[in-house]
Amino acid sequence: MKVENGKLVTIIYDLNVDSYDGELIESIKEDEPAIFLCGAGEMLETFEEKLIGLKEGDSFKFSLTKDQAYGDEDEDAIAEFPIDIFEEDEEGVPEVGDYVPMEDEEGNIFDGIVIEIENDTVVLDFNHPLAGEDLFFVGKVIKIEDTKK
Repeated sequence: MKVENGKLVTIIYDLNVDSYDGELIESIKEDEPAIFLCGAGEMLETFEEKLIGLKEGDSFKFSLTKDQAYGDEDEDAIAEFPIDIFEEDEEGVPEVGDYVPMEDEEGNIFDGIVIEIENDTVVLDFNHPLAGEDLFFVGKVIKIEDTKK
C-alpha cells in the first residue's frame, strides 16, 4: 500500500530549520508517532505531496522552502492590546513567550505569542511559529492504513 489521499498514515521524523544540520525543532519518534489522514488538511499540503507514493518502511528526506511552508513573517500579524484586558482575566497578565488564545468578532480563535510587554500594552505575534523558516525533514513511513473497510 502507498501513501495517497484517504489513507491513514503513521510517520516518524525530525524537523530542522535552515538546513538538515540546523536547529532541531521537532522530533517525532515511534513511541508517539504522527498519525494523519492524507488529503484531509491535517498537515501542510506540500508536506503530504512529498510523501505521496511512499510505502511502509520507506525513508524520506526533503525540504520545504518558507514559501512552500508557512510563508514570510507578516508584520500585520503583530498586534498591541491594552494590558487591562489581561488584568481583568482570571489568568492575569501573560509573560513574554506565553501563548495566548484570542477570539475575533466572528468567534475564530487565533493563538498569539507574547513578544513584548510594555507599561500599558501587551504585544502579540500571530504568525505561525515557523513562518519565515525553511523546513528540513528526515523520517520514515511506519504504517499506512485504508480507511475504508
